[in-house]
Amino acid sequence: MTQHQRWTAEQIPDQTKRVFVVTGANSGLGLATTRGLVRQGGHVILAVRDEGKGHRAVAEITADQPGASLEVRHLDLADLDSVRAFAHQLHTDHPRLDVLVNNAGVMAPPRTLSAQGHELQFASNHLGHFALTGLLLDLLTVGRDPRVVTVSSTNHRQGRLFFDDLSGERKYSPMAFYNQSKFANAVFGWELHRRLTAAGGPVRSLLAHPGYTATNLQTSGPVGMVKVLFGRILTPLAQSPDQGALPQLYAATAPDVESGQFIGPDGLAELRGAPTRVQLSPAAADAETGRRLWELSEELTDVPFVFPTLV
Repeated sequence: MTQHQRWTAEQIPDQTKRVFVVTGANSGLGLATTRGLVRQGGHVILAVRDEGKGHRAVAEITADQPGASLEVRHLDLADLDSVRAFAHQLHTDHPRLDVLVNNAGVMAPPRTLSAQGHELQFASNHLGHFALTGLLLDLLTVGRDPRVVTVSSTNHRQGRLFFDDLSGERKYSPMAFYNQSKFANAVFGWELHRRLTAAGGPVRSLLAHPGYTATNLQTSGPVGMVKVLFGRILTPLAQSPDQGALPQLYAATAPDVESGQFIGPDGLAELRGAPTRVQLSPAAADAETGRRLWELSEELTDVPFVFPTLV
């Protein structure tokens, strides 16, 4: 992949009749991603925890883009029952899905447990997206140029998996567990690529990260000094959500991307810039780590992946 130093959302190819699910689509990167997709004719399903905010986002988009093809659906990624209900309804209403953008996330809250008793960041950022991908894989398999785009972070390079204390019961640090969840996103995206490739199916798995982007992720979850640092002190250094969303838009739509690629900004330390291919940490690409996280995730979500192939 060559550098795309001037690539912008206006260069997204025609997406007419393509169907997208974007998690966390009512604000920040998800909203910017949705705008970019519908501007080029895509149909976007906004998968959001707060449907009121989702409908307000639709009103905001359609005010600028009359006729934009959008629908709002409830999805709480921290609750696996909600993930199952979302996937079931999508199967009822749509014969196929072309692109799943695993975008939503929470960052550095006080220790909180999900409905199923998992640490909130691991549940929302990883387990919910893992389950959602597995439950929608059959719809993706019959999609047009189907892709799964999982949004990670440069923080994945500081992360590791606390296999002996995934819920933080013995020791919890908000940022360490955020980094764990972003590392899990990276491991999952790469392991999904490996398994899809081995199965020979049509779905591509890509990873993306937004660099340092000003969104409510840094202000709605964190507390204390983390909130002050990321929500105030460093904000002038951050790029806009429209700029930060370009890597995931590129991964979702560019004709030349390949399964397994990681797309991020091309600037200094990958903090900002135009989309380009960046490197996954060696730890995230470790085959044993991928196998172990995959098997554990199937066990914790009770979602076994079935890799269908097109004959």
